[in-house]
Amino acid sequence: MREETIKKVQEQADKDFSYALNETGDYRESWRIFRIMAEFVEGYQFLDSLSNVVTVFGSARFDEDQKHYKIAREFGTLLAKKGYTTITGGGPGIMEAANRGAQEGKGRSVGINIQLPFEQRVNPYVGESTAFYYFFTRKVMLTSPAQAHIFFPGGFGTFDEFFEVVHNIEIGKMCQMPIVLVGKDYWEPIVAFIREKCVPMGSVKEEHVNTWHVVDTAKEAMDIMENSNDELPKCDLSVSNFHSGQKNMDWRIFRIMAELVEGFEFLTGLVEDVTVLGTRHVEKESEAYEKAYELGRALANSGYAVITGGSVGIAEATNKGAMEAGGDSLGIGLDVYGKESMNPYVTKSISFKFPFTRKLIVTAPSKGFVFFPGGLGTMHHLFEVLTLIETKKMQPVPIILIGHAYWEPLHAFIKETMVHDLKTISDKDDELYQIVDTVDAAMKLINGFRPHNNKKA
Repeated sequence: MREETIKKVQEQADKDFSYALNETGDYRESWRIFRIMAEFVEGYQFLDSLSNVVTVFGSARFDEDQKHYKIAREFGTLLAKKGYTTITGGGPGIMEAANRGAQEGKGRSVGINIQLPFEQRVNPYVGESTAFYYFFTRKVMLTSPAQAHIFFPGGFGTFDEFFEVVHNIEIGKMCQMPIVLVGKDYWEPIVAFIREKCVPMGSVKEEHVNTWHVVDTAKEAMDIMENSNDELPKCDLSVSNFHSGQKNMDWRIFRIMAELVEGFEFLTGLVEDVTVLGTRHVEKESEAYEKAYELGRALANSGYAVITGGSVGIAEATNKGAMEAGGDSLGIGLDVYGKESMNPYVTKSISFKFPFTRKLIVTAPSKGFVFFPGGLGTMHHLFEVLTLIETKKMQPVPIILIGHAYWEPLHAFIKETMVHDLKTISDKDDELYQIVDTVDAAMKLINGFRPHNNKKA
């Protein structure tokens, strides 16, 4: 009887998962808050015993005959022989390869797994493991203890992890550390896209991109790490800040809990809303600013609340359009370097210290996402939403990218390299998003997805 009750509670929790569409607009269920906090406490306790950590990311879809699997296996062995602890997501493919190499090198081999609606096995080469229900708590545990992050070719999930790490470093939430991208054929086009599209508009600094290392071999990756072995300073997300023996841990854990409670309270009442994200580096006279303004007005006129990051640029334009049309104009901000930025067109706002809590609150309620050209933060949000839908942790919603001229090179890479060449995503996954050029086209997609009984007259 007890097992049946637990199973029913789990099924209800899965059904009511916080990223799922919430038709009642009530996000305050206490079980959700306590389940998230339990994952943070248990996760940090698990990490407490680990040291000299390197995290390896990459596709779960490579078998042992694929070259990247072989390189990851070799790299895991090198890590073990140098005394590093290897952490992966604990699954198959690249994760299995790195854990396998670490085990063969007699090093610590750790897996931090995710519970998925479909089976996600822990590979047999993991020596120590833990599992998480929520993607965002799992990613915190994967990334916060690492002295270096090594990225092999992968799918939407690998991009989500990559852009989250480099964005958190960019905004000072994580410390500068080696970022190694293994596989030049795969990663050089992505780095080129960022240099050619993001850097010129000011969304990403060239010197930040220059800190990433693109290599082809396990030895090259190890050499970069060995030449960058300075002790890292403490940053907001350093795992040392959450050691169970540290006097400030309780304050930080309760701060996370408070942000979650306040965030879910902030969302309560929202039923019809769309999140709009994009660069802060656009002039008010620009075409992009005007288009975002028109989108904000159109969303408000169609009865949607508008959610943005609350800053300037695309966020300001969208909030301005929504407010001037008499709609709900919300800003969900982040404290960056001790400063908060909220544009004057926000009618309701909240700000966060931790990027992972803010990201959850930005993502949880939305009936659609619109992405204008942007930098690392925009990319991170895009690939997180795509990953959540791909893995069935989130119900499908419209994901709309504004501007063929900006997004088409990335789409071509996804189609040609990820779908057809390496098969790190399925041939249907690149249909999870649509690229359009006009506000009318975006609104048609958003309204077309809306249940008929909820449409405004």
